[in-house]
Amino acid sequence: MDGIHDLGGKQGHGPVPVDTGDAPFSHDWERRMWGLAREGLVPSMTIDWFRHGLEMMVPADYLTQSYFEKWATNYLMIFADDGIASLQEIEAGHVADPAPRAAAKTTQEVVEQVRTGCTDFSLPPDAPAKFSIGDKVLTLDHGTAPHTRLPGYARGRHGTIIAHHGAHLLPDEGAKGRHVGDHLYTISFTARELWGPDAHPADTVTLELWESYLVPPR
Repeated sequence: MDGIHDLGGKQGHGPVPVDTGDAPFSHDWERRMWGLAREGLVPSMTIDWFRHGLEMMVPADYLTQSYFEKWATNYLMIFADDGIASLQEIEAGHVADPAPRAAAKTTQEVVEQVRTGCTDFSLPPDAPAKFSIGDKVLTLDHGTAPHTRLPGYARGRHGTIIAHHGAHLLPDEGAKGRHVGDHLYTISFTARELWGPDAHPADTVTLELWESYLVPPR
């Protein structure tokens, strides 16, 4: 999907603010948002449906809300879409029939849950890979609706495959709730191929891209 979220290579948005220190949260409520997300608030939700929800935000909201504000807004949308809460309940700030309050977890329990909660998105391949390490490839010059991981600045560009990672879940289908595998590669692009002749000739950019984004070079 082409939307305001795809900011790579675009001009005019000013410097990227970088906070000093290692604190990942600016406010206490952000800690709660992160903790609630780790609890799996919507069991049927895929990571790509979550990402696509962010992409569908009103552009003015997307550009002005903080990182965790986007998370909170997106979860409210998913609650309504999944029937977990009605729009009236969301506006009221509480559901009519709340579930029993869950028991608080200890820090050790939370750390163990995070440690063991890593998800493996690899799948057995359904077909042999079409490309090999060292192959030259051309990316598609368009995205796929409603969601894609092929950024706008890397479309219609020539690159070289430098790694093959086997088959992994294809985000384009995951956003639709379908689990479909596709071969995943690391592609190296010269900076000049992506950014033009003013880029440094020695610089490169690498991207992990799925096979369905790639065609043989013309």
